[in-house]
Amino acid sequence: MWAALNRPNVFIKVPATAAGLPVIQQLISEGINVNVTLLFGLTRYRQVAETYLAGIEARAAAGQPVKYVASVASFFVSRIDTLVDPLLEPSLARGGPAADLAKEVRGQVAVASAKLAYQSYHELFGQMRFKRLAAAGARVQRLLWASTGTKNPAYSDVKYIESLIGPDTVNTIPIETLNAYRDHGVPQASLEKDVAEAARIVQRLPELGISLDQVAQQLEDEGVAKFNEPFDKLVKTLHKGFH
Repeated sequence: MWAALNRPNVFIKVPATAAGLPVIQQLISEGINVNVTLLFGLTRYRQVAETYLAGIEARAAAGQPVKYVASVASFFVSRIDTLVDPLLEPSLARGGPAADLAKEVRGQVAVASAKLAYQSYHELFGQMRFKRLAAAGARVQRLLWASTGTKNPAYSDVKYIESLIGPDTVNTIPIETLNAYRDHGVPQASLEKDVAEAARIVQRLPELGISLDQVAQQLEDEGVAKFNEPFDKLVKTLHKGFH
């Protein structure tokens, strides 16, 4: 696909599954731009960034130029709240301290996760390991916010735009959300605000019986199925056209 398209700004999508990680590293080492997609969790995000760095290192070690290799890590945001919010219902129904905590974190987990991912980005790309590669022309792997349309009508229609504005990031926005933001969005750097609060939200989720790693795995499994089904249909349609 990369060779057939022959365009320097093309990105090849590879899902951020355990099986996808070595593929990402190999493609980056071969100088192929990669959009790492279906990324939902902080643990996997760090693995993805490490994989990108390893691919650039392998390319540099082979004497190949690293200047033109680009990658984004596509972190899916609103789907996290869509899955987590219903998991809070039992705690809300019980009342007491658990209900108070559930009210605090409802609708906040996705943005909190994204903010902590951005902190990890700073840490990983601020180390000497990357600085050596940057001296040879290597680019950072930018975080890309995906799934940023608001699914819950009770939340702001620009929630996943206004909360995630910061340097070296990309936001892929549905047209309705873009129009809403153009109408009443507030353009200001927000991604590094309230980071301590984001960490507190994520750290207290286990008190409500919620594991973010399990949430991320479920979303990844569902995302892979959503990719596979239309792809299989497309291949079948192509086969019919050729026979």
